[in-house]
Amino acid sequence: MSDILHKTENFVIDLLAQNLNPKYVYHNLWHTEQVVKSTKEILSFYDLGKEENELITLAAWLHDTGYIEGSENHEERSCKIAQEFLKEQAYPTASIAKICNYILATKRYYQPQSLPEKIIRDADCAHFSKPNFQEISELLRKELIAIEDKEITPKKWREQNIKMLALEHEYNTDYAIENWKGEKNKNLQKLKKDKKTEKNIAKKERLKAKYKSDGPDRGIQTLYRVTLRNHITLSNIADTKANILLSVNAIIISLVLANLIPKLDNPHNYYLVYPTAIFVTFSVISMVLAIVATRPNVTQGKFTKEDVAQRKVNLLFFGNFHKMSLPDFEWAINELVKDKEYIYSSLTKDLYFLGLVLDRKYKILRLTYLIFMIGMILSVIAFGISFKYYGSLRV
Repeated sequence: MSDILHKTENFVIDLLAQNLNPKYVYHNLWHTEQVVKSTKEILSFYDLGKEENELITLAAWLHDTGYIEGSENHEERSCKIAQEFLKEQAYPTASIAKICNYILATKRYYQPQSLPEKIIRDADCAHFSKPNFQEISELLRKELIAIEDKEITPKKWREQNIKMLALEHEYNTDYAIENWKGEKNKNLQKLKKDKKTEKNIAKKERLKAKYKSDGPDRGIQTLYRVTLRNHITLSNIADTKANILLSVNAIIISLVLANLIPKLDNPHNYYLVYPTAIFVTFSVISMVLAIVATRPNVTQGKFTKEDVAQRKVNLLFFGNFHKMSLPDFEWAINELVKDKEYIYSSLTKDLYFLGLVLDRKYKILRLTYLIFMIGMILSVIAFGISFKYYGSLRV
């Protein structure tokens, strides 16, 4: 390394370390060192001579020193800093002028004219082709947010990067085109892929939000679910009570038929006929009522498209569709799920008619238990009177 290059490197390191705002997390010493490294990489491909290589390398070291006074017009300030420093080092005036031209060639929309200008511009944008391009780009986004005090969303930043890589930027040197352009295009495709993925995710979220807003609220869902479960539980309890009555009366009648009825053939046991008849009659009535309470109702099992259109049929109860064809039922269900109000109406009807069934069951069960109780009391009284009367006759 020549003496001027060594002095310039130390000067830039000290200048940026002592005077650069720490908010510049991208345009700092690390970036400058990367630009110098990329510049040397391109220079090794060309045979420009030692003097020209030195001028371009000096420009790479000094091109962002103007950031110590802010980002606006930093190229001009970098040029001024370079002039002042190189004059102090007694560097040739003509060479200083070339270095300033190279620094000014790094302005965003400048079109490079000479090979040195193309080299330093490509070196300044070498990060577009790096595998960690997105991490480096994120540093620049954070820097802009901190310096300009405005929010730049990742989505908006990705759009700006896509625009930059696809439309604004092109590598200029043969070396960069051959070695860096392909990797830059890969980074561009990755940005586009990320954009597409984010759009798909956003679309799914919108659909999910729409479904959630259009669908029943959680409180309403809980209301219907708990109420239906309670109704079904009550129906099961009613069926259990009816089965108990059936079983008890069946056992009673079996015992009577097996033990009491054969004794009635004996004339001495005629006094047992009336108590036995009362006992069996009330037991049979109790069994019949228990069966009636649990007997299912037979429904038509059909509906018309007009019934669905007018929201007259409850599609949630099997008794309304068990005789329908599958295509008609599928059509009706599709119509149901399209209309939130129809869903609510069907659930409400389901609750209502299930409540009517429960009312019928419990009324019959109440009557059945009452008859069973009266039958037991009358039978006991009848048997008591019969024994007492028969006993008085025997005496």
